Amino acid sequence: MLLSHTLLIVDDEEKVIEFMVPFLRQEGYTIVTARSGTEALEKAREFRPSLAVLDWMLPGMSGIEVCRQLRQSSRIGIIMVTARTEETDKIVGLEVGADDYLTKPFSLRELVARIRSVLRRVDDSGSDQQTLSRGGLSLSESQCRIWKRDEEVQLTPTEFKMLLTLATKPGIVYSRLQLLNAALEDDILNDERTVDAHISRIRKKIEDDPSNPAYIQTVYGFGYRFGDRL
Repeated sequence: MLLSHTLLIVDDEEKVIEFMVPFLRQEGYTIVTARSGTEALEKAREFRPSLAVLDWMLPGMSGIEVCRQLRQSSRIGIIMVTARTEETDKIVGLEVGADDYLTKPFSLRELVARIRSVLRRVDDSGSDQQTLSRGGLSLSESQCRIWKRDEEVQLTPTEFKMLLTLATKPGIVYSRLQLLNAALEDDILNDERTVDAHISRIRKKIEDDPSNPAYIQTVYGFGYRFGDRL
């Protein structure tokens, strides 16, 4: 398939840019680069890329803050790149809206695999599906959009797929691995423990009381289910 996506590569190290950009161009992507958080936001507004590969450590504005601001106004795919290896750092990135993360050092093949996986989620608008209504929520698979009581809720592609999977079959319990596979398809590089971070973020957006969720319920020792009494 001919690729025509524009990618925004954000890193303040020239050698990292030089490492990634030629290979990604060979893969058929259009590349825009930025070397600071402020420049990244400007380039995102100007070029409207499909996906950003965003370094955590940037001068001035951190990659985490850039991610947060991008997510407030866009459904752009976001892959955080970091030298941090702590699981808590990984969760922070997912909590502010990143779709995936890479730990340095990484191979170019792994980078491309993750880019393709996130772009599939961004592109996957489904077929001619009707709107699914569940207890005040309305989900449109064909538009990848969700509304709560007629007010649109902004979800990342990963979050939308997880919620849609659960909402399609209320009461059915899904394991973390099943939700991960539903959202990420064949990307075996991801850790099923990240599902908890995505679920936490979805709850903050759709639940009246995230600490006592009605829509996405935890089934301890098994996984999650969508409430069947809404």
